[in-house]
Amino acid sequence: MAGQGPSEPALFTELEVEFMAEDEPVNIIPNVRMDTLHMICGDYGPFRPQIPITVPLWLGIAMKKRSKCRIQPPGWMSVERLTEVLEMEREAPREFQPLPFHYVEIAKLLLDNAREDFENNYMVQSLLEDIKDVRWDKVEKGLKTLSGRTHAVKLKNLSAMEVNRMRTFTVRALQSFFKHDNDDMMKQTPTDSDSQSTPTSSDRLPRVCSQDFFTRSFDFTFYLCM
Repeated sequence: MAGQGPSEPALFTELEVEFMAEDEPVNIIPNVRMDTLHMICGDYGPFRPQIPITVPLWLGIAMKKRSKCRIQPPGWMSVERLTEVLEMEREAPREFQPLPFHYVEIAKLLLDNAREDFENNYMVQSLLEDIKDVRWDKVEKGLKTLSGRTHAVKLKNLSAMEVNRMRTFTVRALQSFFKHDNDDMMKQTPTDSDSQSTPTSSDRLPRVCSQDFFTRSFDFTFYLCM
């Protein structure tokens, strides 16, 4: 996994986060008759023309590419809903509106592979970009308030991509604050004779922990593990 180090959480690439989102459910409307598909991850089907069925996103996209179905746009991707979310994001500078955990990746995959299944797809894409910009602006403003007295950062309703984008910076910032604010740690300098028995400053740095990236919870906390 990209960016993984011994003292910080793994940082995933955008493609890796997108890959994890492909297991999210999506509704499709088949235009062919097919028997049940028996996969390692489960059974899907049977498929009947014009009868909606729920499948994983990766399967829906695979069938769409073979012209075997069309994809039903999720309710939260309607112009009306996205407009409402954007307005609420702008009106609440300290809050994030609830959206699917993988909303960024789902929207990208659907618009890349099933754009014709969306009415006003250009408006949908524009609204999504505006929402992402507003939400990230809130994240940046929040990170600017970090100080040496900060021992935890708790954020609610963040998406997978947003968490992945900010986690390394937040972790390093909290570690740096702890290092520079600990006077005893900075003053103590081990001699050659006890260098092997006395831990160095870097050894005594606290670990910065975060909730499991794969969790479906929308609350994320980065905190110092003393």
